[in-house]
Amino acid sequence: MLQEQIFKYLERMAEDDVLQGDLEILKSFCEEKLFINFPPWFAALPHAEKQALIVSKLNRPLRICGMVKNEGEPGGGPFWVDEADGTQSLQIIEESQIDGHSEEQRLIWSAATHFNPVDLVCGVRDYRYRKFDLRRFVNQQAFSITEKSEKGRSLKALELPGLWNGSMYNWITIFVETPIETFNPVKTIHDLLRPQHLPRRR
Repeated sequence: MLQEQIFKYLERMAEDDVLQGDLEILKSFCEEKLFINFPPWFAALPHAEKQALIVSKLNRPLRICGMVKNEGEPGGGPFWVDEADGTQSLQIIEESQIDGHSEEQRLIWSAATHFNPVDLVCGVRDYRYRKFDLRRFVNQQAFSITEKSEKGRSLKALELPGLWNGSMYNWITIFVETPIETFNPVKTIHDLLRPQHLPRRR
C-alpha cells in the first residue's frame, strides 16, 4: 500500500541520515510510484538537503483520485501543470483555469481523455498519525474568474481555490481510472431520465 510505504520511508529518514544510494531509491520511488517531480538543481544539492527535500515531498496529505473516461460532461480533469521551480505536478483543473486565449491550451483541454467525478480517497495524517494542518497545502494563487448570472444579469465571479483544484494543490496526487458506471450525475431534472436513474424492470 502506498501510504504504508511512504510512512516506512519517512520513519526511516526521521531516525537517521540515509546513504546516498538509499536516497536514489527514495527519489525513484517518488518519481515512479507517486509521480513527484524534482527540480533540475536537485542533483547539485548537498546530501542533507537532498534528504530534507525528499522528506518535504513525502510528508504531505495523500489523495487517490478516481477518473472516468471523458464523455462530454462539464467539469475538471487530470492534467500535468508546469510549476515555477521547473517541475510539473498532477492537478485537477477546471476549464476556467486555462488561458482561453492560448490555442495550445485549448487544444490540450479539448483532447482530455478523462474527467473528474470527484471520487477521492484521502490520507490526512502524517507518519506519526498526527492530523495534517491542511491549510498549509493550499495554493492561494489557484483562484479563477468565472461567468455567473444573477436575475438575468451576466456577472464575473472571483472564486477562491476550490476543494480539489486549489485546496488540495500541494497534496501527493495519484490518478486512477474508474468505470464510467460509477459516475451518474444529476445536474438538471432531465438527468433523472438517463437510463441509469430509471427503475429496473424485473
